[in-house]
Amino acid sequence: MFGKMNPRQMRQLMKQMGIKMEELDADEVIIKAKGKIIRIEEPEVSVIIAQGQKSYQISGKESIETEAEQEPEIKEEDIELVAQQANVSEERAKEALERTKGDLAEAILQLQQSS
Repeated sequence: MFGKMNPRQMRQLMKQMGIKMEELDADEVIIKAKGKIIRIEEPEVSVIIAQGQKSYQISGKESIETEAEQEPEIKEEDIELVAQQANVSEERAKEALERTKGDLAEAILQLQQSS
């Protein structure tokens, strides 16, 4: 469509079309998709703004984690809440939360049923 065009001509054409392009200084980009997490390390991120919409172009070193590799983030306040609600030690509450992948309600139910 544009043939052979040098970067300066391309920028001028984009400006005429109302398209802005900016570089974004990012350390890491994380994309959470169903069943996996895609991490882009040392990314080069371009933000393209056209007709009020932002688009991101990302390139860099990619690594993919599957859901099985992901450890749930269990917060101290969640452990305390589960321990209190199920009337168990914080250690047992933490184990239940790990088993249920951080699902508070499921952890409480399991602990109450095993008591």
